[in-house]
Amino acid sequence: MKKLAALAMVLTMAVTTLAGCSAAPAEETAASAAASQTEAAEETSVPAESEAAETESAPAEGTQAESEAAASDGTVYQIGICQLVQHVALDAATEGFQQALKDLLGEENVEFDLQNASGDSPTCATIVNQFVSADVDLILANGTAALQAAAAGTNEIPILGTSITDYATALEIDDWTGTTGTNISGTSDLAPLEEQAAMLNELFPDATNVGLLYCSAEANSAYQVNTIQGYLEEYGYTCTPYTFADSNDLASVVTTASSECDVIYVPTDNTAASNTEIINNICLPAGVPVVAGEEGICSGCGVATLSIDYYDIGYAAGEMAYEILVNDADITTMEIEYAPEVTKKYNVANCEELGITVPEDYVAIEG
Repeated sequence: MKKLAALAMVLTMAVTTLAGCSAAPAEETAASAAASQTEAAEETSVPAESEAAETESAPAEGTQAESEAAASDGTVYQIGICQLVQHVALDAATEGFQQALKDLLGEENVEFDLQNASGDSPTCATIVNQFVSADVDLILANGTAALQAAAAGTNEIPILGTSITDYATALEIDDWTGTTGTNISGTSDLAPLEEQAAMLNELFPDATNVGLLYCSAEANSAYQVNTIQGYLEEYGYTCTPYTFADSNDLASVVTTASSECDVIYVPTDNTAASNTEIINNICLPAGVPVVAGEEGICSGCGVATLSIDYYDIGYAAGEMAYEILVNDADITTMEIEYAPEVTKKYNVANCEELGITVPEDYVAIEG
């Protein structure tokens, strides 16, 4: 019996020991599993938090880079430029337009097809038809005849004008609201005509007869002359229009005007701008001062001008083009934009030649 009791005690101790050994790994396994789950949860939560943070910041980055992405998505915009004639003012407007798009799109993302019509309206139509056939993305019409040709050539391709005095006159729109309601918008080179009349009166209060010299083929020149004539007559001047058809009869018309007038006014007229030497060679020896509608004409044959900056209105047209091309702006509702400021300027050499002293607020034309 004692042997059996001893054997039973040994067996009991062995079973207890084995039970203890097996329980320890089980507890360790459970603890290990719990730790693994905790670590996994922590590891899972870190990327989730990171993704959430990235998701929250993404819209801000997208908004900031939206225009850059639009300009660098591989698109190369094709722009057709029809410039009526080559002279200082129109050249500056074209330069400003091109520079704006280079600045906004990147030079590698835009290509320009610049064509000059040499002052010939039918050539403008030919150039525009080439642009339409090439299916360009946008047309810049620099000058009234260029705009009219573009308007006749397409009602689908966006057209921006620049160096246009009055869009309603150029496009024969009767009920003008500030927008064309068509595929045309742009910038204007109109300096305040009432202020131009006041400037002429400031410089020549004792003059009696004022000649209004312009090209009869340019609708916007006629608009300016008809408008400023009313303001000048309010000052008591007698105004006489002198029109020329083209450069061929310009000299004879200027000769007549200079013999009959005390002062000659020339609006922003492209034909006159291209032939300032002819005007100057007649008016200066005759002692007749010319007040000009813009700086380029004034520098060639005038004494003073109330002028805008053509580079600026060209640049503004380029900014409008960017909005149309990249941000899908609706050109039919885009208002015509005007020069933000005008400046009184004078031609130093011509003023000295004619003995004219200008007020202190006039700025000398450089070059």
